[in-house]
Amino acid sequence: MSITVFIADDQAMVRQGFGALLGAQPDISVIGDAPDGKAAVAEVARLRPDVVLMDVRMPEMNGLEAAAEILRRHDGVRVLMLTTFDIDDYVYEALRVGASGFMLKDAPAEELIRAVRVVHEGQSLLAPSVTRRMIAEVTAARAHRRTAPPELKTLTPREREVLEAIAAGRSNAEIAEALFVSDQTVKTHVSKVLQKLGLRDRAQAVVYAYETGVVTPG
Repeated sequence: MSITVFIADDQAMVRQGFGALLGAQPDISVIGDAPDGKAAVAEVARLRPDVVLMDVRMPEMNGLEAAAEILRRHDGVRVLMLTTFDIDDYVYEALRVGASGFMLKDAPAEELIRAVRVVHEGQSLLAPSVTRRMIAEVTAARAHRRTAPPELKTLTPREREVLEAIAAGRSNAEIAEALFVSDQTVKTHVSKVLQKLGLRDRAQAVVYAYETGVVTPG
């Protein structure tokens, strides 16, 4: 089955260009688009795509607000945020509300195609520059936290190891190799970590790990 994609961007050329690029892939189908956040929320509710490409800056309702509303309403939808700059003020909040990734609009075509597939599979995707900025943001936020959240104590030692590995940007295969377990075992651990901590996906797990002090920069 094709990965269904919806594109929200206030620039018609971007919507058309990304739509043509993704629609040419045998496993991807672009089922709609919208020029602003408000229209995107309504259309996503109607069409129920697998992945939403969401521009950060749009009229009527910005991308962050639209993403938060979509993710609140639809558990199965993945949102990949798009922007022209990697210093956008919305990066951190976009990940906190549940966006699965953040990508620059000037990235090569093959990276966009890969991003859609990766996000659809439930993985997170962040540009390196975005990751560095996010770490700085969450580290600053953690300075105001006094105690670790109680749900952290529900993790087993192995689950905490997996959370640390996720925060380090390791894939399931890399975690499996490091811990000498199977890929399926890692997937089970990741699922339990997300469930116990009330997190949507790996992107939120990275934020959580830094924010709570499970891992620290460097």
